[in-house]
Amino acid sequence: MTEERSSLRVTLQYMDCVYMNPQEPIEARVKHLLSLMTLKEKIGQMTQIERSYFHVGKLCVFSAPHNGRFEKVLVLSSDSADMVDGFQKLALESRLAIPIIYGVDAIHGNSSVYGATRFPHNVGLGATRDYTLCSSKLCLSGQRIGATTSLELRASGFHYTFAPCVAVCEDLRWGRCYESYSENTEIVRKMTSFVLGLQGHPPERQPRGYPFVAGRNNVVACGKHFVGDGVDCIAKGVSTIMVSYSRWNGNKLHGHHFRLNEVLKEKLGFKGFVISEWEEIDECQPYGSDYRHCISTAINAGIDMVMVPFRFEIFIEELMSLVQLGEIPIAGTDDAVERILRVKFAAELFEFPLTDRSLLDVVGGKLHRDLARKTVQKSLVLLKNGKDPSKPFLPLNRNAKRVLVAGTHAHDIGYQCGGWIGTKYESSGQITIGTTILDAVKEAVGNETEVIYEQCPSTDIIERSDVSFAIVVVREGPYAECGGDNSELVIPFNGDGIINLVADKIPTLVILISGRPFLSEQCLLEKIDALVAAWLPVTEAQRITDVIFGDHDFKGQLPMTWFRRVEQLDQPVGVSSCDPLFPLDYGLKYGKENLHD
Repeated sequence: MTEERSSLRVTLQYMDCVYMNPQEPIEARVKHLLSLMTLKEKIGQMTQIERSYFHVGKLCVFSAPHNGRFEKVLVLSSDSADMVDGFQKLALESRLAIPIIYGVDAIHGNSSVYGATRFPHNVGLGATRDYTLCSSKLCLSGQRIGATTSLELRASGFHYTFAPCVAVCEDLRWGRCYESYSENTEIVRKMTSFVLGLQGHPPERQPRGYPFVAGRNNVVACGKHFVGDGVDCIAKGVSTIMVSYSRWNGNKLHGHHFRLNEVLKEKLGFKGFVISEWEEIDECQPYGSDYRHCISTAINAGIDMVMVPFRFEIFIEELMSLVQLGEIPIAGTDDAVERILRVKFAAELFEFPLTDRSLLDVVGGKLHRDLARKTVQKSLVLLKNGKDPSKPFLPLNRNAKRVLVAGTHAHDIGYQCGGWIGTKYESSGQITIGTTILDAVKEAVGNETEVIYEQCPSTDIIERSDVSFAIVVVREGPYAECGGDNSELVIPFNGDGIINLVADKIPTLVILISGRPFLSEQCLLEKIDALVAAWLPVTEAQRITDVIFGDHDFKGQLPMTWFRRVEQLDQPVGVSSCDPLFPLDYGLKYGKENLHD
């Protein structure tokens, strides 16, 4: 069934129906549809399940399937569109033909589709200090990151992304540092323009807090997490907000009525829907020991849509019972469903429920990849350039006789990307289309230059006198969320050992691939010749070599203070930035006028 035929069928079938009439005000459509719904249909709208279980609840018509967080296989955008449209057609065959809203973790681009455009994680975007990168305006590089991501998501069938994360990271030991733009609130606030890129710019008279999606090429955004994060998103018209895993004075925020209802919905005037974190309502009681109580606590606190990927059947059964017995007021569930329907109407899902296949060709296209490369170039932070400041080591000589590339992660696309590429945790290998740092070096050097690659160089290589310089690429291990909590922050995989081995004999540039600053021993810093923080540069390593070989200057500035000792992180905010190794905003440049900026 084409989208045009589907829209025509809906129009003919419901031409006298208020909620199906796009000429009616959204609020009138919401009220009319709500009046027609059974309790089971309402609860279906409040339930978000993992996609592989969607067929189980066909008659209930779930509101929003969700991509699994632990899958490793990436699919083509056309296959993804087929899958989502298949789910949508099931929904459109239901009694009230309420469309689903399909959500994905597009944390740094359309990450669940093979060949889609990936961008550096938020920490890298914060390093660019280019706030227009996240908006929806056009520039010489093509469309900005938010708008690019939105187009590629819609081309793949997706309507909704759980982004942006607007955390203000104050402790680098936290496993979600790379999801934060900066430790500085003002930098994070400016980066919330990403919401405008995803959803489009609301009109001047748009009521504050009312959900807005500009059209069928835009997606529904999600500011996360409330409370503690979420700076300035409501003012940008964000349509949904995700609740934090955290506690407020010992109380789980998923069960905090005052923060969710009285502050977020009433005082701040938020009219979109509030969504839970993955299975997080279970934590309203220790280890989910009383699941019924968990459900009651979360819904009464103000959660509108609940991520229940696997336990959805018992969730629906218990929620229905709680409402029927009056333990959850029907007014509360009605308010939740109104908010969900309001977002669906604002996103025009009733008018355009199926994928616009004309967008398929934009996925991973040249303009989008060029923007990703430009972003990588702007995110690179030069921390050291030469043992003697008057004798810079960079830019490198691309016509050197022999170059050594070393380190455990110089030739691995998966590790360059970080987490949230097809799966929550990162995967190694050629998981998608892109260029590794090793490949980029080989492309950048002259025809007469020999490039030698060894992860951990042998003594024979180290002792050679004809190696002009070495590029050592080290990084932290794979992680996401709490799996990345790290109390030591030392470079793993014997990274320091490899650096020491090489830098003892060969002039060395170290490129650190990571989601946060790492502990750097003073003696090691003194031994190496140059140090670049490349963050998580995803698939576009060419722009790393463009900069280190001198085609472009460094633009990046540290989005977070680079600590000297881990103990500094235990000090109060502000104090911990005293006597840093490198301060917030630090970043060296070549400063040559003949470089192409």
